[in-house]
Amino acid sequence: MVVASSKVSGLDIAVDDDDVHAVKTTTKQLGSRWTFARAFVALSVVAVVCTLLYAPRLGPRIEQQRGAAAAFLGLRVGRSGVADGDEGGIGPVVLDNQVGSPCSTMPENSICCDRSDYHSDVCFMSGDVRTDAKSLSLLLFPPPGGAATTTAAKEERIRPYTRKWDAFVTKDIHEVRLRAARPEESASPSSHRCDVRHDAPALVVTAGGYSHNMFHVFNDGFLPAWLTAQHLRRRVVVLALAYTPSWAGRFGEMLAALSRYHVVDLLRDTRTHCFPGAIVGTRYHDYLAVDPARLRDNKTAVDFHKFLAAAYDDEPRHDETAPRQQPRRLRLGIVSRKGRRVIENQAAVADVAASVGFDVSVMETGRGRTPPLAATYAAVNAYDALVGVHGADLTAFLFLRPGTAALVQVAPLGIKLLSRNLFGVPAARMGLHYEQYDLRLNESSLSRKYAPDDVVVADPGRARLERGKKAWDLVEYVYLRGQNVSLDLGRFRETLTRRKSEVVHLVKADCDNISMD
Repeated sequence: MVVASSKVSGLDIAVDDDDVHAVKTTTKQLGSRWTFARAFVALSVVAVVCTLLYAPRLGPRIEQQRGAAAAFLGLRVGRSGVADGDEGGIGPVVLDNQVGSPCSTMPENSICCDRSDYHSDVCFMSGDVRTDAKSLSLLLFPPPGGAATTTAAKEERIRPYTRKWDAFVTKDIHEVRLRAARPEESASPSSHRCDVRHDAPALVVTAGGYSHNMFHVFNDGFLPAWLTAQHLRRRVVVLALAYTPSWAGRFGEMLAALSRYHVVDLLRDTRTHCFPGAIVGTRYHDYLAVDPARLRDNKTAVDFHKFLAAAYDDEPRHDETAPRQQPRRLRLGIVSRKGRRVIENQAAVADVAASVGFDVSVMETGRGRTPPLAATYAAVNAYDALVGVHGADLTAFLFLRPGTAALVQVAPLGIKLLSRNLFGVPAARMGLHYEQYDLRLNESSLSRKYAPDDVVVADPGRARLERGKKAWDLVEYVYLRGQNVSLDLGRFRETLTRRKSEVVHLVKADCDNISMD
């Protein structure tokens, strides 16, 4: 027998030729097997990761399997169904971000409702919160081994909408019940067992109300939702009442910017969802307003614009590597209304704007002319100035660039103060350069319906006072629905010239490729 010597890791090992041959053969076999094993493991990892990413809502079993798979891979899976990878835990959560709220210091395992605001009620639940689809309730369970809570024996009921004073619409908002679990429910292991366990608190909102109107979509819906939950930095699960696929599709970008988790259809999802807390309802500050003094983190309307930019702006605004652009003229958009409060001489107004030095675009509005919000954002955000008659479509001013862009609102006869409050004040708070063009009698179509000395057109303020409780009928049916406008081109030219003179220097300071023509 011939003995061969082999050195491995600095040691001399004696083996015979037969053993060498056997070792070589075995090594080849093991290498082949290990190659197969590595390929199998790699494919398994890919399959598990795909399951984590693309199967987030296939029911309770999938939730459990995903958790086990994530643990195997070393990933931390948010119990809201999201693989978070290297992100840290949510930690202690302050549910109520409102300064001076009675619920800002609520204890653990409790329910607190703030009903002091004229516009909205908001309730908070701290602890083990579970949904009960049959009764449209959120139940608060005691911690493991703890006794049933006694701090919330009374059942709270809330319709989560920011127009609680408006009985006409509020009556159609679903009512949600909040209560502590009864002792027999807490004692039973099978009572409201969690089908889906989330690691982020719930935010209950409604997709109902005046959701067909762009002003109300933002004023009543998404701005209040942002006010209420922005401090949670997307670690909140939206539970929607009156959910529809069209609502989720149209506002999907804002929903994704508000929450990193899937929206839960609270009326149709019969599973028991469990949360470490819940917020039911949303805060409201004023018309399209963010009051920093009422928020612990002092956010402003500019921060809400940043939220919209995060949702819709796909392109960086300052790219030093991009090729230098040719000088351009200022861009102006005209909101073109249909039906009522129409600019009857719109084509002539566009010509005047062009002669002043703007590149003019006309934004068509009305039924059947509703582009995706992402397209509207992209168009309006590119404008240096936006012009329009008072109306819901003017809510698009939220997409303008704070600090450099201008808003010119045409205020029809009889609604000058309303126009300023609804759009002028919030535009100024957002850092836009606002100018209001108050209509004169000869520019209103009402001059063709009423004599010049009729109180309706001669003194709209007195006309409203004379109507008493029916004053709003006069505003709605005469000043809002019964009026078109025809602008005095000479006077409006002066308005546009002022806006251009101010904006061109601001925009040029921000971006040096603006033409002074």
